Amino acid sequence: MRSTKYVVTGQDSEVLPSDIALKIYELGREINVKETCFGVIIDGEEEDVEATVTEIRAMDPSNIFIKDRGFPPGDPRRCRGHRGGGARPGFYMMEHESEILPLISRGLEAEARGEAVPPEIKAKKRPSLEELEAMINEEFS
Repeated sequence: MRSTKYVVTGQDSEVLPSDIALKIYELGREINVKETCFGVIIDGEEEDVEATVTEIRAMDPSNIFIKDRGFPPGDPRRCRGHRGGGARPGFYMMEHESEILPLISRGLEAEARGEAVPPEIKAKKRPSLEELEAMINEEFS
């Protein structure tokens, strides 16, 4: 069965997408590689892809992230070339996810060093209507 995955490099990683692509080529597996601005897309038989992902993650375990992708590279259902251009479907989600990768990287690095994981941050409570009215009155009176 074929499998397609995104391999995303964190902002703090010293590993470039081109380094990942070269590593995949060196492994000599039957895997298609498409280099992107955020990492690479790999596509191949599931066993080959999983083995490759394990070796790629070893390059920088705290800054290389793997995400499943539903379609192979160039699939006409997702390819901008076949859809008339525009933003790639899922790009905005990938962009948002990449913004939080440095936080995840720091947590993974702390865990690898055996440091305590920071306590969970309590969700902020929304002010009630009365509290909101009081804040507005205080600000504009």
